[in-house]
Amino acid sequence: MNIIVLIKQVPDTTDVKLDPKTGSLIREGVESIINPDDRHALEAAISLKKAEGGKVTVLSMGPPQTIDALSEAIGMGANEAILLSDSAFAGADTWSTSFTLGKSIEKIGGYDLIFCGRQAIDGDTAQIGPQVADYLHVPQVTYVFEIEKIQKKNIIVKKRLEDGYERVQCNLPALLTVIGELNVPRYPMVGRLIDACKEKSPIKIWNASDIGVQAKDVGLEGSFTQVIKTFAPKFKRQGEMLEGDAKKIAGTLVEKLKENKLI
Repeated sequence: MNIIVLIKQVPDTTDVKLDPKTGSLIREGVESIINPDDRHALEAAISLKKAEGGKVTVLSMGPPQTIDALSEAIGMGANEAILLSDSAFAGADTWSTSFTLGKSIEKIGGYDLIFCGRQAIDGDTAQIGPQVADYLHVPQVTYVFEIEKIQKKNIIVKKRLEDGYERVQCNLPALLTVIGELNVPRYPMVGRLIDACKEKSPIKIWNASDIGVQAKDVGLEGSFTQVIKTFAPKFKRQGEMLEGDAKKIAGTLVEKLKENKLI
């Protein structure tokens, strides 16, 4: 079974702040990590490879430093990785990103499954997986939290809903987006991390010409949407001082808590 995993290197959002003047993320000094949901997708692929045989190819689009995330993926057990890195890819919206990933997957070919995380913590759009599936014209199942059974021509999975789940069977090849309930990602092995850094590294770097696209069709130029402004909302705290007899204040406080459905 040949599996492709889409991952993204993102800033650790627990440490990210916005520049109040420019509205852009302050990335200096902020650690970059593999997007959490994507780690679960990678773990699912590696586990399936161990059970069914085949190989796992990890694909990511980003700047040169994204190779760190791909090295970690190799350390976890992926067989090979591909970094899509080109100035032409910069500024891409979700449609342009999905198009670029789709063209790359077409070049890789011969896949049975595509795994990706539900959404990235820096954008939270949850659009990439479904848009890639649409481009490739393959069935998709989102919010997967359990892989129940896999056969040569189809797969049965459980899809999380707000009040339960759906049991879904779909034909292969297919694309699955997964959530954290699915598994616990393994740690990378030191030996495999070293292999990723050697001269004959299993990591390849592709640019626009390698996947047969023109600059006008990818990146900012090929995007249908553009971010005009990014800002953090400002919240004003509202308070009320209660004065007077302690018993009376306590009664008033209880009534206000009931009005706001806090008790």
